[in-house]
Amino acid sequence: MLWVMVTLAAAAAQTARNAMQSSLTGSLGTLGATQVRFLFGLPFAICFLLVASTISGASLSALNERFLLFTSAGAVAQILGTVALLAAMQARSFSVATAFSKTEAVQVSVFGLLLLGDDLNLTKILAIVTATSGVFLMAIRADERLTRASALPVLQGIASGGFFAMAAVGFRGGITSLSPDTVFYVRASETLVCSLVIQSALLGLWMLAFQRPQLVRSFQMWRQSSFAGFMGALASQFWFLGFSLTSAANVRTLGLLEVIFAQVVSQRIFSQALSRRELLGMMLVVAGVGLLLATQV
Repeated sequence: MLWVMVTLAAAAAQTARNAMQSSLTGSLGTLGATQVRFLFGLPFAICFLLVASTISGASLSALNERFLLFTSAGAVAQILGTVALLAAMQARSFSVATAFSKTEAVQVSVFGLLLLGDDLNLTKILAIVTATSGVFLMAIRADERLTRASALPVLQGIASGGFFAMAAVGFRGGITSLSPDTVFYVRASETLVCSLVIQSALLGLWMLAFQRPQLVRSFQMWRQSSFAGFMGALASQFWFLGFSLTSAANVRTLGLLEVIFAQVVSQRIFSQALSRRELLGMMLVVAGVGLLLATQV
C-alpha cells in the first residue's frame, strides 16, 4: 500500500502548488504561471533523480521509442491541462475549478483501460463514480444558473481533467516502458526529468518568442517562482511514484482527496465559505476513496 501514502503526499503538495500558481497568474498570466512549474521545477527534479540513483546504486534505464512516445504525449497533455485549469481558476473559485478538473478520475480509468490494459472491475467503477459525484456536488450550486459566461470555466475545468487524464496514462506508460530491472523510484524520477525537459523547452521557446515580458517577469519573481517550481516538482515526484506502483486510475481516484484539501485552502487563504452541499460532496468523495481502498486489501 505504499502507493496510498505517496498519492496522499502528492495531493497535498499539488494543492499548495495550485494555490501558488493561482496567485502568480495575475502577475505572469495563465501561460506564464504554467511554465513556472516546469522550468523552475526541473532543477529540483534533477536533484530528486540524483538522490534516487545514488540510493539505488544503479545506472539509469536506456530510453526507447515507446517511452519517448508516451512521455512526450503526457508532457504536452499536462501543459494543456494546466493552462485550462488556471484559466478556470481565474473565472471561478479555486476549489470549484479544482473540483471540475477532477472529472479526470473517470476519464483516466477509460484511457488506462484502452491504452494500457489497466484493470477496471465493477467495484472500482462504483468507487470512481461515487467519488466523482461528490466532486460535482461540491462544484455545482443548486441556485446557480448555467449561462454562456459561467459555462466556459466549467468546460475549461472538464477539459483540464481530460488532458490530465491523458497525461497520467502517458506518464504511467512511459514509466512501465523502462527496464523492469531498474528500481521503481528511479524509473519514476527518470520519467519526471524527461517530461520536464520537454515541457520546459516547449513553453520556454514559446514564451521567448511570443511572451518574453512574462518570461522575464518570472525570473524577476524568482522567490515565488522557485517555490511554485519546487512544489510542482515535489507533487509530480509523488504522482510519478504512484504511477510506478499501481494503475493511473487508482492513483487519480485517491487523488480526489485533493478537492478536500482545496476546500481547506479556500477557507484559510481565499476566505471562501463551505456550504452543507459541499460537505455532503466531501463525504461522497471520502466514501468513494474508501471503497477504492477496500478493493486493494
